[in-house]
Amino acid sequence: MTPNETRRLRFREMSTDDLDDMADLLGDPRVMEYYPHPKNRTEAAGWIDWNVRNYAEYRHGLWVIETHAGEFIGDCGLTWQKVDGTPALELGYHVKSSAQKFGYATEAAVACRDYAGSRAMASRLVSIIHQDNRSSQRVAEKVGMRLDRSLRHASPVHLVFAIDL
Repeated sequence: MTPNETRRLRFREMSTDDLDDMADLLGDPRVMEYYPHPKNRTEAAGWIDWNVRNYAEYRHGLWVIETHAGEFIGDCGLTWQKVDGTPALELGYHVKSSAQKFGYATEAAVACRDYAGSRAMASRLVSIIHQDNRSSQRVAEKVGMRLDRSLRHASPVHLVFAIDL
């Protein structure tokens, strides 16, 4: 089960066959600017494994996003994170550097928001975003999320954006 295709994108589950693309994505210092560090190949393999476990346990996770022609764009999807110490369904996204600023993150995020809402997966959707990451904050705002200062993530440098589903 994946979100519906969009005008330009389709979703599919990640697999070990995606290691080269995921290692390039998660190893890119620009993509990972607001993470502690870019991920190495072993960490990228762990990222794939984490998502495969999420698919098995929850029937969702971060999915590969690609164009209809099959070009790898990044990942986008739904994972369980902790907000205020309790599980919250998070909408997350990463787009490769060469595909940024074309609206792919917003397009994919809207499809994932709608997927979560149509399946009543949670009453609220959140995005946990570094306080300096204005690009990701704009994506969250474009999908209808608003900064909710009453919600806290364990990291003091992250803000929580939310939307009721």
